[in-house]
Amino acid sequence: YAHYADWLVSTTLIVILLGQVAGAGMDVIFGAVGANVIYLFSLYMGSVSVVTTVKWFWFLVGVCALFGVIVHFAQVFKAAADAKGSDIAALYGKAAWLTILAWICYPVVWLFSEGFASFSVSFEVCAYAILDIITKCVLCFMVMSGDQILGAGAQSQSREYV
Repeated sequence: YAHYADWLVSTTLIVILLGQVAGAGMDVIFGAVGANVIYLFSLYMGSVSVVTTVKWFWFLVGVCALFGVIVHFAQVFKAAADAKGSDIAALYGKAAWLTILAWICYPVVWLFSEGFASFSVSFEVCAYAILDIITKCVLCFMVMSGDQILGAGAQSQSREYV
């Protein structure tokens, strides 16, 4: 169950990152973080539940919370990014859709591993590892590749270090 603690930290940082790239307000970002925490807590509670109906209740609560996070990414953050200009909107659009598509896969893996118990533990670990690489490493490389776009509004100076 350690991956839930990892996800609590890393997905919170991803939500904040995407909100900052989009230029959204902190109140909106923290709303998305709250929905993300509810999503992760629900999946954790579903995975430790032994009663089948309770397990599925927590899964449905988690999916609804994930829907809230996705709405923030696809609509609220996107509107903020569109207001910042076309370059920021394009960078945000690529990063957000990568995150949305990858994050939709997490409940699918959970559904077949924790829910129906039809995936082996090895397959579950591999699937989560691949999704983690996509949502963390690839996303961060995408955002870092747009450092010129993100820094265009800030005053910068060139420094040479010897």
